[in-house]
Amino acid sequence: MRSWSFVFCVSLLKYCFVASAQVPATTPANPPRPAITGISHIAFYASNAAATEHFFSFDIGAAKTPDPENALGQRYYINSTQFIEVLPLPPGKTATLLDHAAFVTTDAQALRTYLAANNEAPGALQTGSDDSHWFKVNDPEGNVIEFVQYSPQTPSMPAYKPVGHHIIHIGFVVNNYETEDYFYKGLLGFRPYWYGGRTPGALAWVSQQVPDGNDWLEYMLPNGTPGTPRPAASMGGSNHLSIGVLNMTSTAAELKAANRLGEGFNGPKVGLDGKWQLNLFDPDGNRVEVMEYGNVQPPCCSVFTAPNPKPPID
Repeated sequence: MRSWSFVFCVSLLKYCFVASAQVPATTPANPPRPAITGISHIAFYASNAAATEHFFSFDIGAAKTPDPENALGQRYYINSTQFIEVLPLPPGKTATLLDHAAFVTTDAQALRTYLAANNEAPGALQTGSDDSHWFKVNDPEGNVIEFVQYSPQTPSMPAYKPVGHHIIHIGFVVNNYETEDYFYKGLLGFRPYWYGGRTPGALAWVSQQVPDGNDWLEYMLPNGTPGTPRPAASMGGSNHLSIGVLNMTSTAAELKAANRLGEGFNGPKVGLDGKWQLNLFDPDGNRVEVMEYGNVQPPCCSVFTAPNPKPPID
């Protein structure tokens, strides 16, 4: 792996040193950006509600609750603030079952004002039945991104035993990282974390952390060629969330003993980022990646340029 990592970086000098756009300066006409502190949730459509409930409640061990944001949906919490939102599948929906990805902000209204001042078109500020606030906006490739200001209320949840206690990253298909970087790095201040690929000179994954925390967003690129659409059949595995665990060996053994691995899982294995991971798939093929918080061997392609997320204190 090391034999070509230097060549890989040299071939991507534009990305290594240039692609991080400048965050706009604060002026009277351009208000400051409020903090974006981490991942809130990811929302998928489900073609079979009962099978999806079994996967997230039993295999993942999340706590099922009503959805304060959408009365037709369900939430599956892995801690008191982070969750997977599951929505009914609309008729004719086939290309991707990702509805939106969501990040936490300390002030949803102020962030909405900030984006509007920078020529974005955020949706209306909304309020949930739990007094949370959020709005949606499309990134440059049309992905729906939600920014959530948490409710002061703690959700009432049944007893649960999740596979891990923190969503450390989410990922979705991106066809051109340069276009997306304008939004995530330039306007929002996301910070480079790691990038890599399976072959020299071809980016497959680009990760950057939220500006005010250590959770990260992963671009899932199509074979390292910007602008080349990814086949629809691969989107379920590309659109994903990752749950952090302390020890993959014990986690995998516990899941296997309880028959919680489901169908089509793969791993455990050490990925090219040097971290242990295990992949599970919901009934519609959406991926849940279980991953250790830190790497156990040097990563390929790029060093980590920001701290790893820290395990929650239970």
